[in-house]
Amino acid sequence: MALSTTGYQHIILNENGIPLIEGTTTKVEELVVEQIAWGWSPEEIYTQHPYLSLGQIYSAFAYYHDHKNEIDQDIKRREEYVEKARLVAEPSPLVAKLKSKGLI
Repeated sequence: MALSTTGYQHIILNENGIPLIEGTTTKVEELVVEQIAWGWSPEEIYTQHPYLSLGQIYSAFAYYHDHKNEIDQDIKRREEYVEKARLVAEPSPLVAKLKSKGLI
């Protein structure tokens, strides 16, 4: 796996140019989405991901804010993909069973 440095301590780019926290498989984008979705502070993210240091988390957010447009576009692209997949997906057997019983 070819990795390259970014100039941000703790942040590397994988072979596809995706920013990761060095020494982990955690993407910068994952932390950003958690912050957006749950409103988590870096300290809360730290409690949710004890394998990361606060330095790694803050470095990820520094990288994000310097590359905000690019990362936000990727987040939007992924959300659109999920929505399209959701619209064409068959309901799970569990959902169908619950609906048949009037539980949802």
